[in-house]
Amino acid sequence: MIPAEHDVTPHPALDGQPIERMTRDGVDYVILGTAHVSRASVQAVDALLEREHFDAVAVELCASRAHGIRDPEAFKQMDLFQVIRQGKAGMVAASLVLGGFQKRLAAQYGIEPGAEMKAAMDGADARGIPVWLVDREVGTTLKRAWRSVGFFQRFGLMAGMLGSVFEREEIAEADIEKLKQSDLLESAFSDFAKDSAPLYRALIAERDEFMAARLRENGQRMDAAAPARTVLVVIGAGHLKGMSHQLAEQHGDARATADDLAVTPPASPWPKVFAVGLVLAIFAAIGFAFYRSPSLGADAVKSWVLLTGGLSALGALIAGGHPLSIVAAFVAGPLKPFRPGIPSGAFSAMAEAWVRKPRVIDFEHLRDDITHWTGWWKNRVARTLLNFFLVCVGTIAGEYIAGFHILKSLF
Repeated sequence: MIPAEHDVTPHPALDGQPIERMTRDGVDYVILGTAHVSRASVQAVDALLEREHFDAVAVELCASRAHGIRDPEAFKQMDLFQVIRQGKAGMVAASLVLGGFQKRLAAQYGIEPGAEMKAAMDGADARGIPVWLVDREVGTTLKRAWRSVGFFQRFGLMAGMLGSVFEREEIAEADIEKLKQSDLLESAFSDFAKDSAPLYRALIAERDEFMAARLRENGQRMDAAAPARTVLVVIGAGHLKGMSHQLAEQHGDARATADDLAVTPPASPWPKVFAVGLVLAIFAAIGFAFYRSPSLGADAVKSWVLLTGGLSALGALIAGGHPLSIVAAFVAGPLKPFRPGIPSGAFSAMAEAWVRKPRVIDFEHLRDDITHWTGWWKNRVARTLLNFFLVCVGTIAGEYIAGFHILKSLF
């Protein structure tokens, strides 16, 4: 529906832009589908705000992403030690990779990632109307996506993320507009998301449901006695069809629906059970080796220490770690079974961050450096995160190889 007081004369900035207008629970929604890196999308947002009256502006952002767009320098305040201690190193690295994908697109056309979202928020602030952040927290979405796929599919997930950053081929501006038919997260994971129903649901479909529920929840709080209740909704056009359908058809308690989708599902116990079982089997084999012969047992222990510690240290070495962080990795690797829940990479990464404290310039250049593979070794923040990841991979590989070697020596 188009309120009578709105200016409905054609406007060049709105020509061809995907816009849906619908009413739900007495609230009129003007839903604009955008490309997250597009001048045309920014101009469309500005044109709608200038031509029509809105009582609120909703954007496809969560609190953390909105804070990052409003204050691009905020990440410089990141406490790297705290990130590692709290087990968030992987999530921070994933967020940086996604940011790098956006930046690669934006660098070609001189427009910042999420510029249309910033224009929507700034326009709302200038007019004194509230901003609704209706997207699910990106960390929750990534965790749900990660846990929705199997062990081997996760390698494809990581490959898709890394490929989106290190791909050097330029993207035509016409192809940027084609992103309106998909979603930023889906695009970052390349074709893998399209071929995985669980991953597509976590990245796209669930967020359609979540955003529709948040719009309904916020709409119900608006003054029902107001003569007009109109909301501008700015979302990626990949969500336009799905979210509009959910907004029209969704039933039940809006807040309960959003809360259910905001919960991070528990990790499957089977990988942990398998890992614990493997370690127990290896230790049992070591015990049996001592039973057969003290020298055989000593050789088994030596194999465990050298292989788990050596491959952990190799991970730190490949990451360009300081000698102290390499030593920390070697010591932490064999002791991993005795400190469940604490990755071996955490000790090496903290040693790296302590010896080579990140400088202001590392934070300033972080987003630029991670778009080039050499930047992960040059930038101290990125190198610390890389150290964490590669040491963890080395430890896991060492456990499997050591177990196979020990069992082979007994039979």
